Amino acid sequence: MDFESAHRLFLDQHLNGRTGERRDRLQRGHREAEQLFCRNVWWPLRHNFDCLHPEYEVTDWRGLRYFCDFAWITPHVMLVIEIKGFGPHVQDMDRRKFCREMNRETFLTAMGFQVISFAYDDVAQHPELCVTLLRMVLGRYAALDPARSSSPKATIAEREIIRLACTLGRAIRPIDVVRHLGLDRRTATDLLQNLCKKQAFEEQTGASGKRIVKYAMKNASSAYL
Repeated sequence: MDFESAHRLFLDQHLNGRTGERRDRLQRGHREAEQLFCRNVWWPLRHNFDCLHPEYEVTDWRGLRYFCDFAWITPHVMLVIEIKGFGPHVQDMDRRKFCREMNRETFLTAMGFQVISFAYDDVAQHPELCVTLLRMVLGRYAALDPARSSSPKATIAEREIIRLACTLGRAIRPIDVVRHLGLDRRTATDLLQNLCKKQAFEEQTGASGKRIVKYAMKNASSAYL
């Protein structure tokens, strides 16, 4: 099924299951930014809209209703996704609105949701970055998500090494893996070598050019998260 057909079916299913304000909100709220996210980010990554809820209603700490742009809800995960434009979320926001938004996100986190936000400009102009970052977020739940799309496979330890390299922001050494995962040096080196075979890392030699001393991430590494 192509995107247009799947997206239309996705909306129709949610519209048919809603009444009153919840239905009206979906009709009003699922506009350009949300549609671009579906087209440019979610669909290329997932190729389905399973468990994704547009204009998802939650109640905030004051007992007032609030509609998130999207919520991805599975038996193990509750993820809120917001698409934020520079105008309404920066230029047009006063201190009171800013405080309320921060409190809302903290409240949602307390209620068990993970809240992530994408800038509208990135969704529209740099969707590949959004796809990469969202893949990294969803990769944390891959073992719990039977519907995960057919992406390259990595072990839990290998994925943790990739995340460590992202955090360090530099080429990773076996000793970094030893300290982070509590492994022996031989096992750490074997894991890094396996990631090289999977084209996620590349070897780098020391000053003499004779001995491999560290491993640099390649662009393909994000596909394993």
